[in-house]
Amino acid sequence: MVSLILSFLVLVAGYFIYGRLVEGVFAPDDRKTPAYTRADGVDFMPMPTWKAFLVQLLNIAGTGPIFGALMGACFGPVVFLWIIFGSVLGGGVHDYMCGMISERHDGASIAELSGIYLGSAAKWIMRVFSIVLLVLTGTVFVNSPAALLARLTPDTLNVTFWIVVILIYYVLATLLPIDKIIGKLYPVFGAVLIIMAAGILGGIIAGGYTIPEITLENLHPEGLPIWPFMFVTVACGAISGFHATQSPMVAKCITSEKLGRKVFYGAMLSESVIALVWAAGGVAFYGATGGLNNALSTLGQSGAVYDISTGMLGPVGGVLAIVGVIACPITSGDTAFRSARLILAEITKLDQKSIRNRLLITLPLLAAGAVLTQLDFNVLWRYFSWSNQTLAMIALWVATAYLLKTHENKLTSLLTALPASFMSAVSVTYILMAGEGFGLSAAIGYPAGIIFAAALFAFYVFQLRKSK
Repeated sequence: MVSLILSFLVLVAGYFIYGRLVEGVFAPDDRKTPAYTRADGVDFMPMPTWKAFLVQLLNIAGTGPIFGALMGACFGPVVFLWIIFGSVLGGGVHDYMCGMISERHDGASIAELSGIYLGSAAKWIMRVFSIVLLVLTGTVFVNSPAALLARLTPDTLNVTFWIVVILIYYVLATLLPIDKIIGKLYPVFGAVLIIMAAGILGGIIAGGYTIPEITLENLHPEGLPIWPFMFVTVACGAISGFHATQSPMVAKCITSEKLGRKVFYGAMLSESVIALVWAAGGVAFYGATGGLNNALSTLGQSGAVYDISTGMLGPVGGVLAIVGVIACPITSGDTAFRSARLILAEITKLDQKSIRNRLLITLPLLAAGAVLTQLDFNVLWRYFSWSNQTLAMIALWVATAYLLKTHENKLTSLLTALPASFMSAVSVTYILMAGEGFGLSAAIGYPAGIIFAAALFAFYVFQLRKSK
């Protein structure tokens, strides 16, 4: 239990100390935000800070900090270190910079920002990459809540029924102005999400469960190496490129630049709290990583969540916890498709004030998601996880280029260049070694990943010296 408490304390300290450092580097000011300068009544509109925070949190807190944390916990309590330091030094920086740079560019997407700071080729690569990731995300966040809802309802309301219901909701949430559904439902979902996390944490304490103390030992029962697999498995709870697509959406609604740390950095660290709770809960409930891994293999992610929730909190508390887990993915899936609509609108130049133009983009997107729901969830998750971390890598290099171009003290760019280099090594090593990638040995994957990251960092140092 000491390890979990210390992890929470590191996150709190990270927000007040490192988060303030990041804020100081960006230097927010009193300029008018796009919520006022570009107000359109659909996507650009002022939103109270508490609501903007909850929208951001629920946008990014899909099944990632729950399912991903449970799968990551199979490596043992070493996962706590990745969640806390990955979030403070990487994920929080990533989300804050993506949101604030977007705010400085009238709410532009990460794809458009890539074009501004990395060139036209990067813009088109990121446009395609972002849309693919968002559709994959929306699809992943259809399947998992549908499976859980099917467990809680009569047999006639099966997984297919709930997939259709969720897709219909996604159509409405993607089309309508952000304050009509998202702005009204998210505060309610936020309360459920917080109660759910508190419930699981309370169940750990009240049940007298044992949480192993932090160790660097790899306890994965299948022998998967920590590097790079753990760093991709636990994406949303530590650092996630999906967030780079979500922060620009909320950047269209914040009322002051000086609220950015609360909304973007704060939401990321809050998500990490959720990931810590579930990682601890998974290992504590099953007693060891072997039991947790076996549950995930035999019951699936949704089944393991159901097992943990009802086992710790009983039938009523279990249902309450599961409702929170359902709210997480649904409130990321709807904004995934909404973000995809906004990126396609940037490409096609279709004015989104028109409901007809929104329909022209939304319906094909949701149709693609409906087709992808027929694929195996585990396969979708693996590709989603890798594309997630690759997008995070690119977004951090975009932020690095921004700092090099706009700041007099060029060394401040190390704030993003270091995590960008780390994620570069993670992404390349993973795709080289993973079964869904090239399936190469560690003898090839490890040095290749390091060389790739070193080459990018060397190019950064060259640009750093050139810009002085």
